[in-house]
Amino acid sequence: MIKSPENSANKDKLKTKALSGFIWAFVDAVGYQGIQFVVLIILARILQPAEFGLIAMLTVFISLGQVFLDSGFATALIQKKKTNHIDENSVFYFNIICGLVLFIFLWFTAPWISRFYNEPSLILLTRVLSFTFIVDSFGILHYTLMKRSINFKRLAKISVIASSFSGVIAILMAYNDYGVWSLVGYTAVNKLSRVILYWLYNSWRPRFIFSFNSLRSMFNYGINILFVSLLQTLFNNIYLLVIGKLFTPADLGFYSRANSLQKIPVQNISGILSRVTFPIFSRIQDEKHKLKRGLKKTISSAAFITFPLMIGMYVSAKPLVIVLLTSKWLPLVPYLELLCFIGLIYPLNTINLNVLKSIGNSKLLFRLELFQKILIFFAIIVTYKSGIENMIIGQIAVYLLGYICNLYFVGQSLNYRVLEQIKDIYLVFILSVVMGVFIHSITLINIYNMYLLLFIEITLGALSYFLLCYIFKVSIFMESVRYLKKNLKSNNL
Repeated sequence: MIKSPENSANKDKLKTKALSGFIWAFVDAVGYQGIQFVVLIILARILQPAEFGLIAMLTVFISLGQVFLDSGFATALIQKKKTNHIDENSVFYFNIICGLVLFIFLWFTAPWISRFYNEPSLILLTRVLSFTFIVDSFGILHYTLMKRSINFKRLAKISVIASSFSGVIAILMAYNDYGVWSLVGYTAVNKLSRVILYWLYNSWRPRFIFSFNSLRSMFNYGINILFVSLLQTLFNNIYLLVIGKLFTPADLGFYSRANSLQKIPVQNISGILSRVTFPIFSRIQDEKHKLKRGLKKTISSAAFITFPLMIGMYVSAKPLVIVLLTSKWLPLVPYLELLCFIGLIYPLNTINLNVLKSIGNSKLLFRLELFQKILIFFAIIVTYKSGIENMIIGQIAVYLLGYICNLYFVGQSLNYRVLEQIKDIYLVFILSVVMGVFIHSITLINIYNMYLLLFIEITLGALSYFLLCYIFKVSIFMESVRYLKKNLKSNNL
């Protein structure tokens, strides 16, 4: 069968968009997360753990509201093969209605949230943060359209500008003794800046068009995505809810900072891969062989980066915390070490579920998420009386069981069996463990300067890992080296 020039051109165009998308999604993630990382490190040095704990108490409510704000229709717009201006306007106005409803709901439930945690200051904090839903609702459609067109270059610019501006405002507030309101200011200014920039960088403008039929056409897919997102968000933050209720704000502050540190590399990797692969996978959803090939490549890439980062973070947890956050945050070290095991699994889990989302199998996606959340519920019941560390161990067990289940059902859909996927990542895992053992051996030398120790561990860890990948000819590493050599040669460098 001879391929038509038109099909080849479309294929090349999609590949070019995919490569550009990965590059700019990486810039976006590194820029946004890098700026956020620096800002939160500075704020953590100024503020107290209890002040971070107060914001963490509200995280589950704000995050759930954010899911309702999207309502599944934004994701449905990306997954839908063909959309029109009626679809876009209907989603735009529906998002604004959701934003207003959420603002009113949280305004009146703020006293209940305050009584739940027995923290009077949460009333005003909740009401101020709830206003961001109205702000956010005006930018979701613009963000979705840029994401659908794989225009991650503009998204990267917007992210970096908004994060930088809001970070400066938050740091100035912290230095001027605004305490917890510095964290509120960071969130509010960030969201407002993004919405303004979305409108400046995107020419789309709403018309006075609204169609229930248009929303109905996306409802079946969107409602399942909504339920999946609600489950994911609720149970991703349920430990903050439970720990905030049972322990002190300071304890929650330690746990939330440990969780954030672990998530910085993990969410960067899974976020980049998910944002780029979802629209691309959605376009080739009917070509299962291409989907499988794309999934294999994505899984291998995620493991290649995630495994050494998480194992390295586990081994270097203590000097990392002292250098970045100062010794007042040392109680979070055991939490961070345990959470690194979740970091090994999370990106792989996210990528597998992303495939089910892209082929439109939202019902199976919802059932898998529901099963995992039931397991989390039982894990909390079993472990909550025995302390935060045991609660995290229960969390690890649930993520591992959920990952195995997801592997099985994705394998059924794409003929990508469990053992085949494990085979694609096991070598990288073994080499990462060897690297971790090597880094740990450095701690046997009595180096009391934490800055020097961390520098040595990171440098020797990276060198040993890349050397091992070269010796054992890890495919994704060798491909990256060949690609780098090719580009250097083509640019005469």
